[in-house]
Amino acid sequence: MNKKWQIYEANENKIKELENNYQLNRLLATVLVNRNITQKEDIRLFLEPTRKDFHDPFLMIDMEKAVKRIIQAIEQQEKVTIYGDYDVDGITSITVLKSFLKDRGLETSTYIPNRLEEGYGLNKDAIEKIAEQGCQLMITVDCGISAVEEIEYANSFKMDTIITDHHEAGNNLPKAMAVIDNKRKDSNYPFRELAGVGVVFKVIQAISLKLKLKEEEYLKYLDIVSIGTISDIVPLIDENRVIAKLGLMLVAQTKNKGLRSIIQSSGYTKVDSNSISFGIAPRINACGRMGKAEEALKLLLSENIEEVTELTKRLNAYNCARQETEKNIFESAIKQIKAEHLENNNAIIVGGKQWHHGVIGIVSSKITEMYFKPSILLSFEENGIGKGSGRSIPGFDLHEALMECSDIIEKFGGHSMAVGITLKKENLEKFKKELEQIATNSHIEQIMPIIQIDSKIELKDINKEMVESLKKLEPFGEGNRMPVFLFKNLKIDSIRALSEGKHLKLTLKDNNYIIDAIGFNIGNLAEEYRIGDKIDLAGVLEINHFNGIDNLQINIKDVMKSV
Repeated sequence: MNKKWQIYEANENKIKELENNYQLNRLLATVLVNRNITQKEDIRLFLEPTRKDFHDPFLMIDMEKAVKRIIQAIEQQEKVTIYGDYDVDGITSITVLKSFLKDRGLETSTYIPNRLEEGYGLNKDAIEKIAEQGCQLMITVDCGISAVEEIEYANSFKMDTIITDHHEAGNNLPKAMAVIDNKRKDSNYPFRELAGVGVVFKVIQAISLKLKLKEEEYLKYLDIVSIGTISDIVPLIDENRVIAKLGLMLVAQTKNKGLRSIIQSSGYTKVDSNSISFGIAPRINACGRMGKAEEALKLLLSENIEEVTELTKRLNAYNCARQETEKNIFESAIKQIKAEHLENNNAIIVGGKQWHHGVIGIVSSKITEMYFKPSILLSFEENGIGKGSGRSIPGFDLHEALMECSDIIEKFGGHSMAVGITLKKENLEKFKKELEQIATNSHIEQIMPIIQIDSKIELKDINKEMVESLKKLEPFGEGNRMPVFLFKNLKIDSIRALSEGKHLKLTLKDNNYIIDAIGFNIGNLAEEYRIGDKIDLAGVLEINHFNGIDNLQINIKDVMKSV
């Protein structure tokens, strides 16, 4: 697949200014300039945020109302239920709010809808059960902003509701006692991209300020808040960066027994955004995907080491089951794509009988990444109803495309890059044709994946200390990607495939300078290139720790023969 390399135009004056004024090396200064972080306070906030950098939580609309009502519930020992989502953001949101209120002397109930049976968000059956249990106050976390009817239903039971959410708000807000969401159209809060758990963090910060508690009473939860924030793929800038950067320091020494156990079982020795995204998040998410979200919550709340050990084993088992299910669906989908030559289409739509609803979204992501085309996977039940998930590519709004053929879809939701859909099997072929036509009219074939390159650099100009300095840019994630550099005219000194042909291992030379390179999932290129070939690389600079020896290494993002 052809990829477009886009290199930032170096602003030499600004780069030199940062080098001289702030004692930064050229590599670090270049990346900061590319990210438009050039003012003294912006640099400090990005590289060394502190607990003083959080915004005032009372700038959020309805925060005063919510805090007053929650304090009333604490003082009068009311029956309170926290209603949350089944993903990492939802689980960590419930964990933080329940733990904080418990420390204030209030025991709360929790409710997480079953992903496979109830789906996302509030539903009337759940609300009725909660009301029947005598609940006086229901607080939603990571959901609720679009639950207009459901909140009306809750109101009919004379049950107060507070919504805390971070999803897009419509024109009509639910008639809850308080609706805290920075994506409200009337919001003036300085930052709108908090994760659900970030909003909960602002609530407990506000309660702490109102009750004149010590800062530690809310800051101690930053380990859990950072897990939910990084896992939810929100932009790691502004207040999210403060949460993630400070929170990761606490994760490394966390007192949460469940979190510590997950970290140890994941096999990662270093705690960073990478180990959270690929070690911790999949294990917690696997519970929700397999319909067992309560077990992840129980693990993060447990103080019993035997229970923690047992729950960690179960989380790992759910994750293995999720991986196996995902692998089977992926193989089945690829077989269908190849048999029907769907890779030639502009939009890939595949369906299977009773594919697991909790997993098809991940498989759709993999197919979209593999072919760089929007994809939709549908799981059909015996009754002929298909429920599915879709993923898109930058430049093609999948949600808007579904709106154009909504007359043949039962229901759908989501946003430009990810959708959920329900479709009758009898309408499948018509749907395929209509979506393909929309994708064709959008000239999808002209959209290429873009690799943003920070700078072209020479091997002679880099050293271990310089590469180590790039760690100051962590945590990496959405809105703060890992810096990518361009290396030109490197001579292949050695080349081989690893892991049964899956990965590529190279030694590269430029005059007397030699560097190792690793390319994950591009092992097939070992057949295309030979020792002595000159190549250009786009890649991430890193330090490979192996057998107690540290070596500089390029993690390859793309490669081509030198011209």
